[in-house]
Amino acid sequence: MFRIGVLVSGSGTNLQYIIDTIKQNKLDIKIEKVISDREAYALERAKKANIKTILVDRKIYKNKLSDKILEELGEDLDLIVLAGFLSILRGRILEVYKNRIINIHPSLIPSFCGEGMYGLKVHQAALDYGVKVSGCTVHIVDSGTDTGPIILQKTVPVYAEDTAETLQERIHQQEYIALEETIRLFAENRIKIEERKVYIK
Repeated sequence: MFRIGVLVSGSGTNLQYIIDTIKQNKLDIKIEKVISDREAYALERAKKANIKTILVDRKIYKNKLSDKILEELGEDLDLIVLAGFLSILRGRILEVYKNRIINIHPSLIPSFCGEGMYGLKVHQAALDYGVKVSGCTVHIVDSGTDTGPIILQKTVPVYAEDTAETLQERIHQQEYIALEETIRLFAENRIKIEERKVYIK
């Protein structure tokens, strides 16, 4: 069985989608643990699905947050999924799970990403710039912020009447699909990474 850990910070809609997809037998995987860096509704979603939940409070652990998360996760999972996780992972966890930590970002990287770009800020920046297409990106997590190799991207049109909220919702629907596809690729051993490029077998 392909075993994953999920890191969250918010309401957990992406997590819920993964849980539902597993229940529907669309993904042959098991979520071993869900860890949040703050009090979040995502933990309640995990508890309802009988998944082990752990709170590793960023305010308590501060610069030792990543080490504590690694301690709680263990070193034998197949994949770590960042599903709306707002803290930056650093240190040994990036070595232990090299090329096996993925993040979903609500823009087409390298646009509108990096330090401080999350949530509605991303979508407002896209609207302010006047882009006609936006979307989401699933990428490998490395030591930078949104700088890891891109696995896949999904696009949506941007309309003249869009607000940050309406654009966010349209992209969010694509995030579900992108995460499901990426997790399946890993579970089927179809991801190959060479020299910072991702190849899908």
